Amino acid sequence: MIRVHGARENNLRDVTIEIPKRRLTVFTGVSGSGKSSLVFHTIAAESQRLINETYSSFVQGFMPTTARPEVDVLDGLTTAIIVDQQPMGADPRSTVGTATDANAMLRILFSRLGQPHIGSPNAFAFNVPTVRASGAITVERGTKKTVKQTFSRTGGMCTRCEGRGTVTDIDLTQLFDDSKAISQGAFTIPGWKSDSWWTVRTYAESGFLDPDKPIREFTDKEMHDFLHREPVKVKVEGVNLTYEGLLPKIRKSFLSKDREAMQPHIREFVDRAVTFTDCPECEGTRLSEAARSSRIGGTNIADACAMQISDLAAWVRDRDEPSVAPLLATLRRTLDSFVEIGLGYLSLDRPSGTLSGGEAQRVKMIRHLGSSLTDVTYVFDEPTIGLHPHDIQRMNNLLLRLRDKGNTVLVVEHKPETIAIADHVVDLGPGAGTAGGTVCFEGTVEGLRAGDTLTGRHLDDRATLKETVRTPTGKLPIRGATTHNLRDVDVDIPLGVLVVVTGVAGSGKSSLLHGSLVTTDLAAEAGVVAIDQGAIRGSRRSNPATYTGLLDPIRKAFAKANGVKPGLFSSNSEGACPHCNGTGVVFTDLAMMAGVATTCEECEGKRFHASVLEHRLGGRDISEVLAMPVTEAAAFFATGDARTPAATRVLDRLADVGLGYLGLGQPLTTLSGGERQRLKLATRMGEKGGVYLLDEPTTGLHLADVQQLLGLLDRLVDSGKSVIVTEHHQAVMAHADWIIDLGPGAGHDGGRVVFEGTPADLVADRSTLTGRHLADYVGG
Repeated sequence: MIRVHGARENNLRDVTIEIPKRRLTVFTGVSGSGKSSLVFHTIAAESQRLINETYSSFVQGFMPTTARPEVDVLDGLTTAIIVDQQPMGADPRSTVGTATDANAMLRILFSRLGQPHIGSPNAFAFNVPTVRASGAITVERGTKKTVKQTFSRTGGMCTRCEGRGTVTDIDLTQLFDDSKAISQGAFTIPGWKSDSWWTVRTYAESGFLDPDKPIREFTDKEMHDFLHREPVKVKVEGVNLTYEGLLPKIRKSFLSKDREAMQPHIREFVDRAVTFTDCPECEGTRLSEAARSSRIGGTNIADACAMQISDLAAWVRDRDEPSVAPLLATLRRTLDSFVEIGLGYLSLDRPSGTLSGGEAQRVKMIRHLGSSLTDVTYVFDEPTIGLHPHDIQRMNNLLLRLRDKGNTVLVVEHKPETIAIADHVVDLGPGAGTAGGTVCFEGTVEGLRAGDTLTGRHLDDRATLKETVRTPTGKLPIRGATTHNLRDVDVDIPLGVLVVVTGVAGSGKSSLLHGSLVTTDLAAEAGVVAIDQGAIRGSRRSNPATYTGLLDPIRKAFAKANGVKPGLFSSNSEGACPHCNGTGVVFTDLAMMAGVATTCEECEGKRFHASVLEHRLGGRDISEVLAMPVTEAAAFFATGDARTPAATRVLDRLADVGLGYLGLGQPLTTLSGGERQRLKLATRMGEKGGVYLLDEPTTGLHLADVQQLLGLLDRLVDSGKSVIVTEHHQAVMAHADWIIDLGPGAGHDGGRVVFEGTPADLVADRSTLTGRHLADYVGG
């Protein structure tokens, strides 16, 4: 048993529980009930902390430090491997192949069997540049002797694009205004203020340029120094700084980062100033000409990486070479795992930053399936996210396979199909936030069904097909869509109704909506508001009140009631507690040991200066208001002295999307994936959009909350909006007015519309995978 005694992390209330080892345990409960706090922040966190302590203090200095979780006793822990939904590293050179070691095996294969032979596995690696060196070395053997030595290493990196596959062309008019001089603020790059030390003043006072001359009047030499100069050391007001040309500086500071990982205003600048095109030398393959010239049976390594993985697996099976038999067997197993886990439609050259949360989690799983470790605790965070009902059975088999190797498998999950295979179930609740944090049930799945908990009551919920469907008020035509795997798709999306786009993972749903619809002029005319599952960018200081814009009307209401400035009521501005700078906690870095966060003694965690807390609105100070959950705050701002209609509108939208339990001042870094998406939905609902495009809004929603979400979608449609949803949840499909089903398979086996019509027609038709699963679900 893994024994937990007195867990109090986040909202857990002295939870004491015993979890059987070498079994599959599923943790259920509404969003915010404390599942992640128990599994990730208590059990897995302590396991990782104890392992980190076994390293030398020197190594620990380079590792992320974590404090001990709030728990009295944790017994019987084993090594925990966390397979979560965090997006994979979005480095431009990271691909599905490099992330799963499949590329490493392919490189060895080509270095052994490829004709002509061009060198070691490095010669096929797009991350390894070719290096040549020559010089004199001294050999001290008997009498000293100086000999001439040459050294070379053949790498596979394309020299033009440096292994990125794309080259950038920079529009100089977006970087500076050439009619102005540098001293007059010629730069139009975000963050480059005219007095900033490390940028503008380096150019102005480097001695290479005349800072008072308009840029268009620079001589050829000045222009070359301004745009292309190699890095050199210069002295600016007695300080040593590095000067380099504007173009290499922009490439290093902006283009070395992945576009998706940039802040919105930086991304907007990069989109304006930079055009990305496939590298003309390597044709986007990232590899040198030599690497592309070596082939096995007419196929080079670039062709192999560009193949759909299910096709590559067949290609590898056809190779029969005794000299590399063990390597071929391992590579075959890895590629078959991709197909088995429902990712056979990917290719190894797909950039890892473009994978969805669910895809990233399943790619991480592949590394562990072939692992020889046993007696490990595997922790999964909703592994069925983004999976069609058809693929969930495969995922279940993989979880059982990990268990049968002798491992403990802990899964946080909402889908009844996965709850059904559990050996042991722990149900947390009864509510969310402060109303949760206790264990309502632990035992078998049958016991959960019979038990009187929220999950038990809803476990066998089945939605019924709608009696009548709405009539469309218009249509959005998509013609000749060919993004990614789409095959010249023509489809009309009805407006004024609830449209659900379905199909197995990789069938082309996102390509159709985000690649072919959102990017068209038609979408701009119709007012399409696309809300995806991308992470919210925010620090410990960001919270629902700041993210939704709710804090602005609240600050103004406080300022008006007390006759002071609104800035006082921001913990990131004038009103911040000077001791903790408005964070409410003080972080103490203990060098080689784990850092500790302690509640600030000055403000007692309230984040504001004591004088600010004397100002009140409706009898409450600002820290008390930010500590309220959404539902309580909605009632507070609806009536009396505190009446603020602007705040009530935002709070009602938050309650609508099922976030009534969320504290207004709760840091965004503590929210789950599902909570973050619904927070975005609440924020964007206020926009003047005619068409809402949602990407699996049931992600992270408890069975009981799906009904509430359907009610919200209905209200949006009834208010005159059009709602288009990409979804795998059968309850949402059954509730749709119109279904567009893509398939029939994934990757090159998909990309076609296999059904358009009402859910009732889809169930009656039963000709598609989705139709058969929906028919089973509604008992049709």
